[in-house]
Amino acid sequence: MNEFMEFFNGSDPENVSTSVRLLLMLTVLSLAPSILVLMTSFVRIVIVLSFVRTALATQQMPPNQVLIGLALFLSFFIMAPTFQEVNDQALTPLFNEEINLEEAYSRASLPLKEFMSAHTRQKDLALFLEYSKAERPETVADIPLTTLVPAFAISEIKTAFQIGFMIFIPFLVIDMIVASVLMSMGMMMLPPVMISLPFKILLFVLVDGWYLVVKSLLDSF
Repeated sequence: MNEFMEFFNGSDPENVSTSVRLLLMLTVLSLAPSILVLMTSFVRIVIVLSFVRTALATQQMPPNQVLIGLALFLSFFIMAPTFQEVNDQALTPLFNEEINLEEAYSRASLPLKEFMSAHTRQKDLALFLEYSKAERPETVADIPLTTLVPAFAISEIKTAFQIGFMIFIPFLVIDMIVASVLMSMGMMMLPPVMISLPFKILLFVLVDGWYLVVKSLLDSF
């Protein structure tokens, strides 16, 4: 019982180190969803994949679980170099007790800032810097995360909508052609979606649509 109390009182340096590691792990796990959604490539990928499903008009096919799972693993693939840099520069030295928590935070935030700033529009970043009345940063490291994260998020959403618009165009053309043919044949009561859906799926399969979409997403980063 005494050893149990000493663990939480932090009288033993080894127990203190273990307590800090557990606290850090719980903190990271609690913030992991927000970090994944707003500070990685996840937003752009999941929005584009949702646009693909909407353009095909296949309702819930592929299911949400499949799209989110694919977006998750694509995000891990794209962010792997950044996560590796965070691990090498911040987490490993921290766990080896070579640096403290404050320095580990600074080292971990820099690779994420570099990734986000590379895909953030200057206009979006200037918007939040202006409203926060912050000084113009000289380097990427000087940009506050409270400013960079929302700027990065709206930049990713705009980019995803631009890609989604380009995806919609060929499927919209198919819908217009099918609707025109049905009207010319006097079949106005027949929903055009029922006729155009097989043609859209056929076109998507023939051009290897999933490969092209994923390739475009990877090239965009």
